Amino acid sequence: MRIRGIFIIEMKNQMKRLSESRREFLQRAGMTMAAALLPCARAGRQRATSASSGDHAQGDFTIHIATNPIEIAPHRIVSLTSYNGQFPGPLFRFKEGQPVTVDLYNDTDTAEQLHWHGQKVPVDVDGASEEGTPYIPAHGMRRIRFVPRPAGFRFYHSHNRAGANLSAGQYSGQVGPVYIEPKNEPGRYDREVFLVLKEFEPTFSRGGDMAQDFLSPPTAVQGLKVTGESAMKASLAKGMPKGYEVGYGSFTINGRTLSHGEPLRVKQGERVLFHILNGSATEIRSLALPGHTFQVVALDGNAVPTPARVPVLWIGTAERTSAIVEMNHPGVWIMGDLDNDDRGHGMGIVVEYAGRAGKPLWITPQPHRWDYTVFGNRESGAAPDETFEMFFAKENAAQEGFNRWTINGVAYPMNGESVAAAFHLHDGKRYRIRMRNASDDIHPVHLHRHTFELTKVNGKPTSGVMKDVAMLGGYQTMEIDFVADNPGLTLFHCHQQLHMDYGFMTLFDYV
Repeated sequence: MRIRGIFIIEMKNQMKRLSESRREFLQRAGMTMAAALLPCARAGRQRATSASSGDHAQGDFTIHIATNPIEIAPHRIVSLTSYNGQFPGPLFRFKEGQPVTVDLYNDTDTAEQLHWHGQKVPVDVDGASEEGTPYIPAHGMRRIRFVPRPAGFRFYHSHNRAGANLSAGQYSGQVGPVYIEPKNEPGRYDREVFLVLKEFEPTFSRGGDMAQDFLSPPTAVQGLKVTGESAMKASLAKGMPKGYEVGYGSFTINGRTLSHGEPLRVKQGERVLFHILNGSATEIRSLALPGHTFQVVALDGNAVPTPARVPVLWIGTAERTSAIVEMNHPGVWIMGDLDNDDRGHGMGIVVEYAGRAGKPLWITPQPHRWDYTVFGNRESGAAPDETFEMFFAKENAAQEGFNRWTINGVAYPMNGESVAAAFHLHDGKRYRIRMRNASDDIHPVHLHRHTFELTKVNGKPTSGVMKDVAMLGGYQTMEIDFVADNPGLTLFHCHQQLHMDYGFMTLFDYV
């Protein structure tokens, strides 16, 4: 809470300020408590902490960007730049097609971008400087207006580059969920629960191998593997170390480490719709609940054509999964990550049935491969009007010890200079992006301001699965289609912060 005045002489003014400060503190405390689990039945539109700017009337919603201490466990407090003094940021429920005004206040010393991930908004609202979105100035504000669309589970987050600064960008606490309510809600569940998965206390280490064995189809493309491994061997032969990677000291769900937040209390027979967001800067997450299965009904907020039950969820960086769990296995359980170390450091939440008590139990599920095509149609989708080829490659430790990433041999510059679009669109045309990954890393690729359809996953055709982020496996291929229906500069990038910051971005424009 900021102290707005010092040495107030008039007692009347002093008491007025103290009263205002107390009201502001209580508002923020109430919001922080309400966000502990973010359960939301069909709540109406809420207001965050609000303020006015000069003679402007108050917006529908207000977001304050500021650095605050956040308690992730008893006596364990981390300093985070966050939204409205809490982590995760407040859940915003918008109405599809109903215009909103949002006041963005930046109380930090650094200009900020706030990206409305997954929404079809204009470039001046989207929150990406590469597209030309104005910054929210340090100690300043911006007022934005937009029409929320499409319906479903979206989110908002910082789109600043972090580089070597592990307190900036998405390493910070600048992540919050958005739910855009459809005009007609089906209502085949008893209640909704929003979960935001996030790691804190990041540190650098020298490269490691990312697990790839959870993706399906699992086969590597031999030509891509030879290319990638040859480049790495040549780099190491020159005495280069492996490029920097990021690890974390603590893991949270809704800003609390396992067993240090309130348990999620359920009743036998209840159908709970979980909306799960991977708010990580760099990590892919898994999630299981012993004795239960997840019926996946939407990916990235978009209903899937073939809802399917799975024992484990795999969620790439910035992906969202909406899944119904039937509470039919009474007990006290840990819903958590499959990785024992990550779960041991906090990546989990206790699920407690009514009338049950005791130590929460974890049972490792059987191995399960994550296959996007399970949720789609077997037949291929519509043919595109044009196809773009993208080839992704890694230059080991090439930029001050960090890996440099290229798309078709070009790394997006970090110096903020203006870059011409590499791909050109015509309004209304259908485009296919054919991606080939010549690295051993999984890339959660993201297309701004549009929704794309998965059409081929490592050679396996599919259709109907609509997303805005998709995990492309190491040494694998993927094809996605989108309709050019939102004119303006459009950013494409890997959502892994370390990859995005060091070259893995490109631009589309409309001609």
